[in-house]
Amino acid sequence: MSDSVAYDVSAGVGTITLNRPEAMNSLDTATKVALRDTVLQAAEDDEVRCVVLTGTGRAFCVGQDLKEHIGLLAANDTDALWSTVPDHYAPIALALAEMPKPVIASVNGVAAGAGASMAFACDFRVVADTAGFNFAFTGIALSCDTGISWTLPRLIGQAKATELLYFPRTIPADEALTLGLATSVVPAGDLAGATAELAAKLAAGPTQAYGSVRQSIAYSASHTLAEALAFEATKMQLTGATEDHRNAVASFVAKEKPTFTGK
Repeated sequence: MSDSVAYDVSAGVGTITLNRPEAMNSLDTATKVALRDTVLQAAEDDEVRCVVLTGTGRAFCVGQDLKEHIGLLAANDTDALWSTVPDHYAPIALALAEMPKPVIASVNGVAAGAGASMAFACDFRVVADTAGFNFAFTGIALSCDTGISWTLPRLIGQAKATELLYFPRTIPADEALTLGLATSVVPAGDLAGATAELAAKLAAGPTQAYGSVRQSIAYSASHTLAEALAFEATKMQLTGATEDHRNAVASFVAKEKPTFTGK
């Protein structure tokens, strides 16, 4: 495991922290491998009921490490250059977007390129007022990756997504909130506290219901209404068989507040 990715589990919250502040949390190969493996670990850990992705220093994540990228271009190492998309970026995006539990991006600084893409694969984006987003791909004459072609139009519409991907610029936190890229914007000094509050609320909730809802929303985006209805039925059956559902119904009848275990 690379030192550039830290992982901590506490009170049902798995926090994944990109820790290359000197490189603005850019993604070299070692960091991509560690991040992919850590996200998959958090997704599969039954003790983790909510995942937080964040960074250290001035940046959330500025995407691909261009210093490493330049070296690979100079060496004409096409395999290493382009296999990273299916080997690293795609699995990270899928795991963030599809794991059966809530995921929060705690955006402490600029999120650019794949860094922005990863944030958009999460359910919630709690953004520091000093942070921002930049879709940097075409600025270096590349297409987009890490799922942003799927997530961004669903957040802000196809026309605006096309504009921002064609003409990258830094979108400040307040504009990101207006556009719908940020769930909430908080003073930078309050980011950790606001993230922890939301994460604790989600970790104490009906985990399987949350996971089923997020998977149903994603499924419906590329299927017919009839198919979405059938998928919903499977998820209703799944969640209806949980201890959380039975206990919540009993608590409702007893006029008590339910306690969820995630099972």
